[in-house]
Amino acid sequence: MSAAAALPPLVISPHVHIPRSDLWFRFSRSSGPGGQIVIMVDTGGTLYFDFGASAALTDALRRRVRERLTTRITRDGVLYIVASKHRTQSANRRAATERFMELIADALRTRKRRQKTAVPSGARRRRLEDKRRRGAVKTLRRDSFPNSD
Repeated sequence: MSAAAALPPLVISPHVHIPRSDLWFRFSRSSGPGGQIVIMVDTGGTLYFDFGASAALTDALRRRVRERLTTRITRDGVLYIVASKHRTQSANRRAATERFMELIADALRTRKRRQKTAVPSGARRRRLEDKRRRGAVKTLRRDSFPNSD
């Protein structure tokens, strides 16, 4: 049994639990803290999640993730998150996992449809009065200048 399988799944919402075995990490030299020391250490982490192959998401949820996180998805349909803010692999792993949970939760959240509202009658009336007033001012200006013919 792998170490990831022994850990509890990530709880995104009451209905969505992503097993940690669906996530994998790759570490590389970081441009952030700890990446410029004499003995170079691979501290920057990238979290990968193949949401197309994950049994944790339904087809509708997969479509929602693809629509809302399209800039973070590779051509192969793998979602990735980069974390290189911290000096250690474990801290960057935690940061990437937390960011992953936030992104997925936000992507899966259903948005309220905007309720179209009519323009209030008072606003319409004021707009028309202002138009009439501006038109009258322009008419007065036109009549007060002599013709230059």
